[in-house]
Amino acid sequence: MLLELEFDGEVVEWRGPAPFHFVRVPPPEAAELAGVADLVSYGWGMVPVAGRIGATSFTTALWPREGGYVVPVKDTVRRAEGVGLGDVVTVVLQVAEPRL
Repeated sequence: MLLELEFDGEVVEWRGPAPFHFVRVPPPEAAELAGVADLVSYGWGMVPVAGRIGATSFTTALWPREGGYVVPVKDTVRRAEGVGLGDVVTVVLQVAEPRL
């Protein structure tokens, strides 16, 4: 594993063509991610991760946003954990070693 992070953050909504729910990665953790992003990003600055909120594990890609990153929180994860907008959750992220 290249990097593991754990942090707390509020679930927020971004309204686009369809609403998306995110947790912002705090600045110190975002700086750590930026240090490895070039090694694992597959385009547009997206960083693939394995994550966990509560007992629910998931895979996703972090979105670069406003100089940091946001974690998309899928509906299946929110339902499984009973998470809604404004809730503060603990997020665990793992960035895998790049495959050669």
